[in-house]
Amino acid sequence: MPIKIPNNLPAVDILAKENIFVMDENRALSQDIRPLKFIIINLMPTKIETETQLLRLLSNTPLQMEITFLKMTSYMSKNVSEEHMSNFYKTFNDIKDEKFDGLIITGAPVETLEFEKVDYWKELTEILEVIYWKELAEVMEWSKTHVYSTMCICWGAQAALYYHYGIKKYPLKEKLFGIYPLKIDICHTMLLRGFDEVFNMPQSRHTEVLAEDIEKISDLEIIANSKEAGVSIVRTQDKRNIFIMGHLEYDRMTLAKEYERDIKLGKDIKIPFNYYPNDDVNKEPLFVWRAHANLLFSNWVNHHVYQGTPYDLTKLEEISNFQI
Repeated sequence: MPIKIPNNLPAVDILAKENIFVMDENRALSQDIRPLKFIIINLMPTKIETETQLLRLLSNTPLQMEITFLKMTSYMSKNVSEEHMSNFYKTFNDIKDEKFDGLIITGAPVETLEFEKVDYWKELTEILEVIYWKELAEVMEWSKTHVYSTMCICWGAQAALYYHYGIKKYPLKEKLFGIYPLKIDICHTMLLRGFDEVFNMPQSRHTEVLAEDIEKISDLEIIANSKEAGVSIVRTQDKRNIFIMGHLEYDRMTLAKEYERDIKLGKDIKIPFNYYPNDDVNKEPLFVWRAHANLLFSNWVNHHVYQGTPYDLTKLEEISNFQI
């Protein structure tokens, strides 16, 4: 089944060429079913590339979805046109009275900054449901009644864990950069249904969260980790909130582009771990995480969103076990 996305979004043509079924708004209006409503807070600098990556993965389900992209009004994107942002992105004020089945918060190129120093942090925390104490009750009310399940990626995951649970991030000695094997900690989890016991995940970050901090929080469970990459996937006990420290959404060449960018900027960056065959940057990287990326997003949409979200989204507030 297709995903419903805005008319004329650049990803439409890209995905159509890959034989991925997408449906524009005009065609979707003729179908008498309720699509799942997803909102994506895209904080990545490569807006169009990230849009395409996430839509590609979300399309791999038998469900129709309606996708809304959200921008931070306090930050002007430097890598995409103002016209693109105006045409395809909404603000928090535009959508705060709507209800959604799923929310995705991407990574952001600001992870070495303290959270409070990020320009759009105050606005982001309102959407996440956490803000300073005097505003906490109002924002908690919004999220409890407007979103069913959330997936946070990389910096977005660290940010959510910090504000929901006070879990800090710590700087790494050097950037964690490459493809790392992960081991499943909890075998019987629907999010990782069908996964191999060991699977690969791209990582590209300067910071980490620690297992001992997460284990102190009874509401959180670590479901995948590795010796090299540390904590990699965390969920809440009600299974409605997922925190992913890596980038399963990345394409084959995303790490290569990041590596080439940093080399041009004169940064001290190592060749991505376990990425290029024989560490030869002239060889095409093997795409060894694609199957698990598709499976994870499909499992999340089906088991963590579709199977639990009410048909009538106005009844979200009646679900008693909602947490963050």
